[in-house]
Amino acid sequence: MSTKTPPQSRPLSPFMLGQYYRFQWSSLLSIIHRVTGVGLTLGSVLVALWLIALAGGPSWYTPVAGLLHSWFVQLLLAAWTWALMYHLCNGIRHLFWDIGRGFELKTARASGYVMVASSFILTVLVWAVACVA
Repeated sequence: MSTKTPPQSRPLSPFMLGQYYRFQWSSLLSIIHRVTGVGLTLGSVLVALWLIALAGGPSWYTPVAGLLHSWFVQLLLAAWTWALMYHLCNGIRHLFWDIGRGFELKTARASGYVMVASSFILTVLVWAVACVA
């Protein structure tokens, strides 16, 4: 008969921040990356609707254009643009990680701040160009 001691009562997987793990900046960035991925998927439906209406001619495009110019849809498009820029910047950050660079805690934290700031700057630039055109 085995006399092994029973395992301690602990979670099988780290799924709860705060209860088992200390909250970290990289955890927040990872969560935001997942949420923005869902947002990009949903926002792509709106972009596809616009492209279909554009291809359908004036009779299709006119009602969709009215919807797209509403303040609420403009806000959704701005959020979609930011999510896209966030994914772009975070993807570049992950490419550096793939080649083995930027894993030091100080560097990873700093690159996270740069990535978030860059995503906002790029969003503003995209909208500035779109509004001028």
